[in-house]
Amino acid sequence: MRNVYVVQETSVNILSASKFLEGGGEFKFLLPPTNQIMFSPGPSIKKIKRGLEKFNSNDFLLLIGDPSAMAITAACASEKNNGKFTLLKWDRREATYYPIKVDLNQKGESYE
Repeated sequence: MRNVYVVQETSVNILSASKFLEGGGEFKFLLPPTNQIMFSPGPSIKKIKRGLEKFNSNDFLLLIGDPSAMAITAACASEKNNGKFTLLKWDRREATYYPIKVDLNQKGESYE
């Protein structure tokens, strides 16, 4: 089963990301649309961590909503999964999502 973990509920149509759901997977929303991290980050971080309890390397992150919530979600997913996660990147030109595999522990060539 593959799930797509959506950082925050928004009015943006994310239906095209459903092609990444497999084996009865579903969208898992981590934060409600009215969530304000700026005023009290602690409860939001707890909600994100609780929401990611079953997150694994087969799942995807859909980084949408509050940018600070997106950063916290990526950090929590990385921490939970040994520096590895896959996010979905929206391509405006093609009007579709593309998966990007992230491995923060990867050793390899630098392009700098």
